[in-house]
Amino acid sequence: QVLSLPIVVIVHGNQDNNAKATVLWDNAFSDIDRVPFVVAERVPWEKMCDTLNLKFMAEVQTTKGLLKEHYFFLAQKIFNDHSASLEDFQSRSVSWSQFNKEILPGRGFTFWQWFDGVLDLTKRCLKSYWSDRLIIGFISKQYVCKLLSTEPDGTFLLRFSDSEIGGVTIAHVIRGKDGSSQVENIQPFSAKDLSIRSLGDRIRDLGQLRNLYPNIPKDQAFGSHYNSEWLGAE
Repeated sequence: QVLSLPIVVIVHGNQDNNAKATVLWDNAFSDIDRVPFVVAERVPWEKMCDTLNLKFMAEVQTTKGLLKEHYFFLAQKIFNDHSASLEDFQSRSVSWSQFNKEILPGRGFTFWQWFDGVLDLTKRCLKSYWSDRLIIGFISKQYVCKLLSTEPDGTFLLRFSDSEIGGVTIAHVIRGKDGSSQVENIQPFSAKDLSIRSLGDRIRDLGQLRNLYPNIPKDQAFGSHYNSEWLGAE
């Protein structure tokens, strides 16, 4: 016999996501001298943040990890609590059930299924954008409205979709002639969409997008990500 990292045997691909959650939880939170297969049912939220950050950087293969504001958004999501402060969450613990059993309110998937979808999308299509800090990603639609509502027409940012697994959406502000503002979210792009046409080229295509929040001209922010083969194309 030999000690190894946790192993889960599956019989169908649709069990893959759940198996990855089991391995991640066991690998991160079990004690070395434990009774076999015994693992904590609840862990401190701070330890969960460290685990998600390490998993994200390893999976995406980036040196740019999650930030404090990202953890705040993730805490609001997993605890379904939008009234607590960042400090309040730091003293809480999160359960295996909250991580990978309970369906998120109004959705058809768990926290881990959603997070794993973000991992897969970022790894496959968004690594360079994330590493260049062009994607805020982990931010709520409500907070985006607060950020953009006072910005000039055409200001935009990128966030991971709340409603779809593995989607990235562009939120942008439209300012009317009377000075009123409206924040719109473009339908999320999936990995399949971005394999057909890259995110950079899609952003260049959209004339209503002008400056990446807070105030970076989009060609300056995304120019290095434009595909030269498309230059001059119809």
